[in-house]
Amino acid sequence: CSCIREAIYLRPHEASIQYVYVRTHTHINAESNNLRCSGPRGKKEGSSRHIRMGCSITPDPRSWARSLVPFLAVALLALPSPSSAFYLPGVAPADYPYGATVPLNVNRLTPSLSKKDQHLRSLISYDHYHEQLHFCQPNGGPKQVQESLGSILFGDRILTSPFELHMANNETCKILCKDVHYPPEDAAFVNKLITENYNYNWLIDGLPAATVGYIDKEDAEPVYSIGFPLGQVVEMEGGEHWPVINNHYDILIDYHQIGGGGVSSVGTDGKDARYRVVGVEVQPRSIHTRIGANGDADCTSDPSPLYLHTESTVPQSPVAFTYSVYWRPSPTPWATRWDKYLHIRDTQIHWFFLANSTVVVLFLTGMVGVILLRALRKDIARYNQLDLSEDVQEDSGWKLVHGDVFRSPSYPMLLSVFLGSGAQLLFMTGTTIVFALLGFLSPSNRGSLGSVMIILYAFFGFIGGYVSARMYKTFGGEAFKRNIVLTPVLVPAIVFTKFILLNFFLIYERSSGAVPFVTMLFLVGIWFLFSVPLSFAGSYLGFKHPAIPPPVRTNQIPRQIPPGSGIWGGEGWWGGKYAGILAGGVLPFGAVTMELNLILNSIWFHRVYYMFGFLFICYGIMIMTTSTVTVLLIYWLLCSENYHWHWRAFLTAGSTALYILLYATLYWARNLRMGGWASNVVYLGYSGVIGFLMFVLTGSIGYFASWLFVRRIYSSIKID
Repeated sequence: CSCIREAIYLRPHEASIQYVYVRTHTHINAESNNLRCSGPRGKKEGSSRHIRMGCSITPDPRSWARSLVPFLAVALLALPSPSSAFYLPGVAPADYPYGATVPLNVNRLTPSLSKKDQHLRSLISYDHYHEQLHFCQPNGGPKQVQESLGSILFGDRILTSPFELHMANNETCKILCKDVHYPPEDAAFVNKLITENYNYNWLIDGLPAATVGYIDKEDAEPVYSIGFPLGQVVEMEGGEHWPVINNHYDILIDYHQIGGGGVSSVGTDGKDARYRVVGVEVQPRSIHTRIGANGDADCTSDPSPLYLHTESTVPQSPVAFTYSVYWRPSPTPWATRWDKYLHIRDTQIHWFFLANSTVVVLFLTGMVGVILLRALRKDIARYNQLDLSEDVQEDSGWKLVHGDVFRSPSYPMLLSVFLGSGAQLLFMTGTTIVFALLGFLSPSNRGSLGSVMIILYAFFGFIGGYVSARMYKTFGGEAFKRNIVLTPVLVPAIVFTKFILLNFFLIYERSSGAVPFVTMLFLVGIWFLFSVPLSFAGSYLGFKHPAIPPPVRTNQIPRQIPPGSGIWGGEGWWGGKYAGILAGGVLPFGAVTMELNLILNSIWFHRVYYMFGFLFICYGIMIMTTSTVTVLLIYWLLCSENYHWHWRAFLTAGSTALYILLYATLYWARNLRMGGWASNVVYLGYSGVIGFLMFVLTGSIGYFASWLFVRRIYSSIKID
């Protein structure tokens, strides 16, 4: 029976919110049962179709039990299934009937790596409808497509386009617009972008248009690279290299059929079928398009490349933009259509690096364990002897500074504010990574990662205010009102000020990456309406609680620190405090090097970052490494009878940011060849912002680990 066959061969991942399917794998014997089917029948309601299949079964008296089983199976499976009806917000599939219009939206133009030397020439992105590009616009002008906050902050500017795509309907050499004239100065601007390897960025059904390549010649699996070139530099006769613009686009769209009479019957028996876009490839060309007397375009008679002349003395023929659309059936389901874009490369290197970092963490943890189990046990046993002989009294060690180790640090206000902001960043980063790891931040929902980070940071302002107030009260501070104000203001104000200054450079370059003024106001609104009140509430609660009492009494007169009390006993630069501070950031930086390189590639090369499982492991390794290294160095510091450990712990762990800045500088010299001063300022400015946030984050991790360690060891000794 046709309705049962339809039900059997429907795949679970093809079910969407708009469809309810009856699925059964039970085979019914038509000879022993009187089976009649009354469907399928469809009734349109808006853009969705509700399919109902009715089957009546008249069982044979001798086989009533056998016929009852499939009936119950169909009835149970027809109930709503959470697994087939659940989709994350913003990423539900769109189903198109045959001939339906499929939207093609355009995004900004972004620079890409040079194929010649693998260097990036610029960081400035431009709007697709920049006035000097003279690209074709839809009737009535382009309209803004709704975007998320994170998408706008990362520079996306998505607009409608004049392209007309109809589902499963092939079209060749359609005119987009013609008689486009480029003045010499505009032609020079376009040629400059071509030589700097700028890419188009289109979106078809939310899926980015891509160029297809292969990792190696023997690999049969294609890899999609987001974007396709604005033009290319070709070698002309005589050895000259000229930039030519791509004015014809072959758009190859893969679609997946989810119903009807099959892929081969598109347009005939498959009119009731629905289709989903699962792949987009664009093959651009530079040609001289000829427009006939009847207005039709000829895209094949003159395939010579089109060069935009920059000399006013050379006449420039008008440019025509054309495109062709080819639809290809694909077995790829909608749920896995992003796999082509997220092809995992060098997983063995990734696992090797993580295994190496894990070994380092285990080694450091083992060292700290040895200290706690052997050195500390021995020290505590000796210090707690009832018969305190003279040699023990004059012995050196961390016990002798017990009366000063919990003395209030210098600049307690600044330290407490940094600790509160660091705790806020720690919770925000960890929660964001967990959400991404669980799949809630899909790449198809553009800008979701940035939006979630901003929202979580605002809502974790309560934790920042509480930690800052509690630590400030423990330090003995009395300027409570100033602490309440500075906690939600200081670190965000530093970042926001840098952000505004860099935004002015982007505005000067007329870049699409410049954040609009309205978005700036929206960020300030989130800051003052959510983050600041929550931080005030956390600070109020923190000051309501009593100060955390130290396990030992603090002396009234500070103890004199003996000379040569550096970590390695020296008094110079190498043996003093700076050597210990710089040494503390080496291993934490080594734990994040691999992921840092991938994140920088994602930011500056406009690639999709998706390996959140590796990032989750790396984040945990960084926390453990930072904690163990800082604890070890603070223990050696206390053994040298130096009790100024508060800022030392924070700066030792925070020195990881210094190595991140050095790596960003090396990355700048190795991968970037930017001639414009604006691109260099933007890169160094944003690298500084990342370094500052990492300084606050890692510094807070190291401080809290050392704080817990110091409290633990001094609570284990007896003090007369």
